[in-house]
Amino acid sequence: MTRTLLIALSLLAAAPARAADIWVSPTGSDRNPGTQAQPLATPNAALRQARDLRRLHDASVADGVHIWLKGGEYRLTEPWFFRPEDAGTAASPTVVAAAPGEQPVLSGGMSVTGWHKATGKIAGLPAAAQGQVWVAVAPQWAGRAINFRQLWVNGRKATRARTPNHDNLPRLLIWDTDKRETTVPAAALGGIKQPGQLEMVLHQMWAVNMLRVKTLTVQGDKARVTFQEPESRIQFEHPWPRPIINGKNGSSAFYLTNAIELLDQPGEWFYDAPRGQVYYWPRSGENLATAQVVAPALETVVRVAGTLDQPISHVQFKGLTFAYTTWLRPSEQGHVPLQAGMYLLDGYSLAKPGTPDKAGLENQAWIGRPPAGVEVQNAHHTRFERCQFRHMGATALDYQSGTHDDVISGCIVRDAAVNGVQLGKFSDESVETHLPYNPKDEREICINELLENNLVTDCGNEDWGAVGIAAGFVRGVTIRHNEVAQVPYTGISLGWGWTKTANAMRDNRVQANYIHHYAQHTYDVAGVYTLSAQPGTVITENRVDEIGRAPYVHDPDHWFYLYLDEGSSNITVQDNWCPAEKFLANANGPGNVWKNNGPMVSEAIKQAAGLEAGYQDLPRP
Repeated sequence: MTRTLLIALSLLAAAPARAADIWVSPTGSDRNPGTQAQPLATPNAALRQARDLRRLHDASVADGVHIWLKGGEYRLTEPWFFRPEDAGTAASPTVVAAAPGEQPVLSGGMSVTGWHKATGKIAGLPAAAQGQVWVAVAPQWAGRAINFRQLWVNGRKATRARTPNHDNLPRLLIWDTDKRETTVPAAALGGIKQPGQLEMVLHQMWAVNMLRVKTLTVQGDKARVTFQEPESRIQFEHPWPRPIINGKNGSSAFYLTNAIELLDQPGEWFYDAPRGQVYYWPRSGENLATAQVVAPALETVVRVAGTLDQPISHVQFKGLTFAYTTWLRPSEQGHVPLQAGMYLLDGYSLAKPGTPDKAGLENQAWIGRPPAGVEVQNAHHTRFERCQFRHMGATALDYQSGTHDDVISGCIVRDAAVNGVQLGKFSDESVETHLPYNPKDEREICINELLENNLVTDCGNEDWGAVGIAAGFVRGVTIRHNEVAQVPYTGISLGWGWTKTANAMRDNRVQANYIHHYAQHTYDVAGVYTLSAQPGTVITENRVDEIGRAPYVHDPDHWFYLYLDEGSSNITVQDNWCPAEKFLANANGPGNVWKNNGPMVSEAIKQAAGLEAGYQDLPRP
């Protein structure tokens, strides 16, 4: 008997410990123990429990901690923040996963309820909309009505009231940099008499600007328009991209948005912020009495962040949906992007050209970075697997800096106002954006990241200069077998800085991606686009097809399948399929190799591009 007991004890000691399981449900309680039968109610309570288990070296975490989220919506009032204390190890990861067969949603939105059909005549509302719109009081946050730029009805994005409602956009007549005003056709105003909350969305080459209107002065068949600060100063001073007057395809196009006078068709909405009232004209089949209407309140729903000296590691997210985020900077300071969603803080032409990096550079600029619904910084060995990023007011997912050996796999990014995925440093706010990034502490650099088998679609649906995947100064990054579609500008943008000078970038790989229906709104564009020196970088076996044909682009011929732009150096572009050999190498540095790109590339390479067999179940656009 003693011998039998000793054998049993030795077997028990040798058996692997089970991972700690913590369960969460929207119908649970934070007073519960967090078991499957008695789940917690909030993700944050679950993370605290996991943190305590690690802090106390509990034996149950030997094989990791699993936080299981049951199906339903988790309305967050602050970002779910993962710190270094929440880190796992290779043997004992922290895994946040959907409960088997269920679909949890981490939401930064608030419900808009109490809808009723508007009665009586509403001042400013077009005649066609009178008697058609519904009205609700905006949600309250900390005792006041929230502000927001997006509205979703039953998961479908509504259109902020605008004119025109089609692609036949009006054009600028005059652009006066001295007076800081523009002149437009008076007929383009759509009946607006006072600027109120009005914004102009202005198309400029490879970007669009969101400019808050300050004054409108109608003189006959023309109207003079000025803009609020600080965007007025930035807009009239910065040289690239700039508005075009009487160019190859006419003058720059624009549309107007965010006025009740423009709410003239089903699916449009207007938020009267001073009065805290939301107006919406339902689409066919929508019942506002029962519809789920959501306005975003949080910029970020999940943050994973350590420090360079104390990073966070081995945190995994599986099967989760991140949804409904906001970004209010355009409503508060306007939005004047330089490129790929990175917005100008300052920018101007130089009276005497020349900068520390480039003797002939004729301008300087400083940029900010749009926020993301999910942000990761100073982390390694993290993973997003089979997750969804939907209904984002800015970017969906951002690996900012100080990250390495992370994986984004099998995810869906759909409906983002700005970029789908951002990766790596672009330029810090205090650093002139044309300078090469080459930090003394290389731990800052995003290194050895893997993006594979993701579906990225309907990104940049507000900022038309945004891209599907935006990678800045990155090293050893692999972007492979993704499908990028329905984007307004470039599909995959790799690099930053417009410089031939050696910098942090090298050894990146863009391979076997399928990019199609890109450049839906802007040109000077490509399916795959690069900037600056990045030795050892390879762009290979991609399939690029189906360019957009917007009627208002500045130069209808200036689009490409593959495009190495300023400073691009030591890059190999080989065996990429596209229907024609339409490429551009602009102001490149040395060492680039172009080989076997175009319709002659094998059918096998063409068909193999995009999602691999195990990911064909991802729903296409």
